[in-house]
Amino acid sequence: MSAVPQPGEPVPAPVIAMKRDPKQAAAARMLGDQLRSLRQERGLGLKDVAHVIRGSVSKMSRLERGESPPKDRDIQDLMRHYGVSGELERTIASLVQQTRNEEWWEQYTDVTPGFLKRLISLEGSAARIYCYENHVVPGLLQTESYARALVAAAMPGAPDDIIDKLVRLRMGRQCMLKNPRPTVIALLDEGILRRPVGGPEVMTEQLAYLRRIADFDQINIRIVGFEPGAAVAPSFPITHLYFDDGGPSELVYVEHLNNATYLTRPKEIDQYRSVLNELSRVAASREGSIRILSDAIDRFGGCRS
Repeated sequence: MSAVPQPGEPVPAPVIAMKRDPKQAAAARMLGDQLRSLRQERGLGLKDVAHVIRGSVSKMSRLERGESPPKDRDIQDLMRHYGVSGELERTIASLVQQTRNEEWWEQYTDVTPGFLKRLISLEGSAARIYCYENHVVPGLLQTESYARALVAAAMPGAPDDIIDKLVRLRMGRQCMLKNPRPTVIALLDEGILRRPVGGPEVMTEQLAYLRRIADFDQINIRIVGFEPGAAVAPSFPITHLYFDDGGPSELVYVEHLNNATYLTRPKEIDQYRSVLNELSRVAASREGSIRILSDAIDRFGGCRS
């Protein structure tokens, strides 16, 4: 994919009123399938784990079929019993939230500014996401260690529980990448690969993660080099979202220090689309970007020795 695709004629929409179907039944089925797989992988029968949720075999069976609403305590006890942690634990927590009427990120409202909550909600409805970042790896593509280093640097002296909550929020946003959509095109300024966020070890892990997911069909990571991007790269990040759910067809999100601007008027969107097209034109190819990532990994790997 060598350039940002041109969408159809944008629909003027000065006011955004996106309605997202929570798909609670589908989330319950997906959660049940995951729980069944975890049990079967450990060679356990329904009767072997029913006591973990203080219920009967039939209760456990209904939970795995997605026929009964999951209780937080039951799911947490099952995760401990199965020894689940890390990324899979976060995925399961996200599915539990999706089985309810609330959005998964509503549990983080006390640490999330309103403009970011709006973006997270819109990301979940998007068919395609195009973003340009000039200072840090985009939030959707950050590793946990990298995200923690950024949050800690931005909030010196903040309590550990607040930092932990913000990091969990960033990781929760990435659950959408496990689905066929949205398609993500990430244009990264070359300086991001040289900025030692968290130190060599954290950067090596982050860059290796980018290189790995760059092979995913729905993720296209492109590096904008110093010299090619000098004349066209803006001094701020841009996120361009496309939708196919009957609402506004697209919008642009531009984040500032303490707020953000949402643009929906066709003329405004055209201006930012032109910027993204120019960035995509001068960016390294997909294969070339992977080679640049590999070189950056080697560079930080050498710093560790």
